[in-house]
Amino acid sequence: MIEPVAGVEAVAPRPASPLVGLLLTGGGARAAYQAGVLQALLRIARDSGVPADRPLPFQVLAGTSAGAINAAGLACGADRFDHAAASLVEVWAGFHVEQVYRADSLAVIRSGAPWVTMMSFGWALARFRRLRPRSLLDNSPLEALLHRLMRFDRLPALMAAGHLRALAVTASSYTTGQHVTFYESTEALQPWSRSQRLALRCSIGVRHLLASAAIPFVFPAMPIDMSEGREWFGDGSMRQAAPISPAIHLGAERVLVIGAGRMHEPPGRHVMAEGYPSVAEIAGHALSNIFLDALAVDVERLERINATLALLPPEARARTPLRPVQALVIAPSQRLDDLAAAHIDSLPLTIRTLLRSVGVSGHGATGGAALASYLLFEPGYTRALIALGEADTLARREEVQRFFGWPPGAAQRLPWPRSAAPDERTDLTGRPDAPAWPPSMRPA
Repeated sequence: MIEPVAGVEAVAPRPASPLVGLLLTGGGARAAYQAGVLQALLRIARDSGVPADRPLPFQVLAGTSAGAINAAGLACGADRFDHAAASLVEVWAGFHVEQVYRADSLAVIRSGAPWVTMMSFGWALARFRRLRPRSLLDNSPLEALLHRLMRFDRLPALMAAGHLRALAVTASSYTTGQHVTFYESTEALQPWSRSQRLALRCSIGVRHLLASAAIPFVFPAMPIDMSEGREWFGDGSMRQAAPISPAIHLGAERVLVIGAGRMHEPPGRHVMAEGYPSVAEIAGHALSNIFLDALAVDVERLERINATLALLPPEARARTPLRPVQALVIAPSQRLDDLAAAHIDSLPLTIRTLLRSVGVSGHGATGGAALASYLLFEPGYTRALIALGEADTLARREEVQRFFGWPPGAAQRLPWPRSAAPDERTDLTGRPDAPAWPPSMRPA
């Protein structure tokens, strides 16, 4: 018998059905696209007759980088899908860079200017340790924001009540070179270890999110105390050979993957070179490699494994530890570099000046807009991403309904339990008693 937990409604055990996982990949400001996809999923669910006050239709949540922050926000409000999705959209629609990193002149001089100086004259200034900056930008506002929004103390109760099986957040250790998946679950799941990859069960907190979202060179590394001492961690997308793996290891039999960039470029598309690439172009290309390429490779690997298993006779399949996993991948249908180029002027002057110093001038990938697309936490850009995510998902309505087993336009009995229905609108934490959003975070 499940005992009631304060603030969370206890539910009966879930009926036997495929365990559904959600994977949210990284990409800085690009992760606003994921909020649009979730908003569309909620709309499709309602159109299919799904009541609005249900828990998340995902039992396993896995995230990397900014996707880890989105996944944690959903997990903390897992008892109400509608509130969790709506709150995520509201936060992304009202973002300004000052809520993620410091954009005032003094902060930029302290962090970004020394970085550019060291790249230019580091050979002559190497003796001056005070001129060795840790990152291009100071993301202390993001830390303060996450402390205000996230209620990780709700996770054990939500898991005990049956609303959530596990939350996983990935980060990359600069200290050991290993790719680490931190996961929280009330069930005794077996940790896994692979070449340069390992999983650790722990109580996830803000420090894990900051580590997972520490874009290399842009945001500072985050220290986390491990069993053998303190290690410094950076963005979880680095050295992430198998992004879908954590969700599968945590029991997911179906995985919805929401990317933050196009999976494949259309054939025959070529951009004419205009001289030697700038630092911004090279950095944008490197970040695209970190955030985007591994996912496409992992999806192809999953499809090959599924195809191979389908060829095996039942007795052979029973002898292999591999199992088929259904994946639905939703990713931007447009180049986000081009979308970002139209919004670079919305950045504060200090940030535009800093980016200009490394070659960001707009005009898509050839103007360094790829780099800007990860840092453009401004409402014009994030709302455009939300709209794109919603449109891309609605265009695949039938695929979504088949994936979740939602009949088109008909009421149904859901495979996940009914949850509490608080009267007040909750924030990203899922708290019914949460304070109103500050004016700086409300959409105009």
